[in-house]
Amino acid sequence: MQITIGVSARHIHLTAEHLEILFGQGYQLQPKRQLSIPTQYLCEERLTIRGPKGSIDHVGIIGPLRERSQVEITRSDGIRLGVTPPIRLSGDLDSSAPITLVGPQGELTLEEGLIIAKRHIHMTTTDAASLGFGHKDFAMVVVPGLRSLVFDHVVVRVDDQNTHTELHIDTDEANTADLNSGDQVTLLLLNDKKIRLERLIGMFDERQLKMLETFAADIVEREKQKLQEMESLLNDLR
Repeated sequence: MQITIGVSARHIHLTAEHLEILFGQGYQLQPKRQLSIPTQYLCEERLTIRGPKGSIDHVGIIGPLRERSQVEITRSDGIRLGVTPPIRLSGDLDSSAPITLVGPQGELTLEEGLIIAKRHIHMTTTDAASLGFGHKDFAMVVVPGLRSLVFDHVVVRVDDQNTHTELHIDTDEANTADLNSGDQVTLLLLNDKKIRLERLIGMFDERQLKMLETFAADIVEREKQKLQEMESLLNDLR
C-alpha cells in the first residue's frame, strides 16, 4: 500500500500555565495554518530552546494546549544543544530530558519533556481494519529512490479522528532518505511485533544469504539484458 510522508520539524507543545509564563498573563496562541492531523495547528508564535552547549531560535509551537509541555527535536538538534533525549512517542515524557524555553515575557526549564519523536504512522480506522493493523502495532515502510531504505519499528497509531493514513518522520530521517512531505512510500503488510527486519536477516545463515545475493544479481542481469534487447529493437526500427 502506498502512503504519504509527513516530515516533522522541531516543535513545542505547551500547557496553559507555561504559555502565560513565556508570553504573559491571559495570552492566547494565534493559529497560522492547520496541520495534516485535523486537531492540530501551527501557531504564529516562536520560542528559543536552550541546552548546555547552545540554543536554537524560532522554534514553532503546535496547538492546541496540552496537559504537559513537550519539545520534539532531532538527534542533530541534540548535538547542537548538548543534550541526548530519548526516542519516544509523543506524550511519553516520564524520565525524558530537560530543556529551557525562552519567550518574550519569560523563560522556564522543563525538568522532563524533551524527546526525539519515534517514527509513527497515523492510520485511519478503515485502513487499520482492512490491512489488519492494531493500535501500537509495528510496521515496516520501504522508501524508493537513489537513497532507498527500510524504516522498521514504525509504530501504528490508529484513531478515528485520522482523516488519512500518513507516515511521520523527523527531518534527520527525511534527509537520510531524501524525502519531502507529500512523497509516497510503501507500507508493508507485516505487523507482527516479533518479526523485525534484523530478525528476518538473522534467520539466514551465510550460505543462504550468499544464495539470495546471487539470485538478486541474476534478476538484475536479466533485466539489463531485456533493456539492451529493447534498445536494439528500437534502433532497428529507426
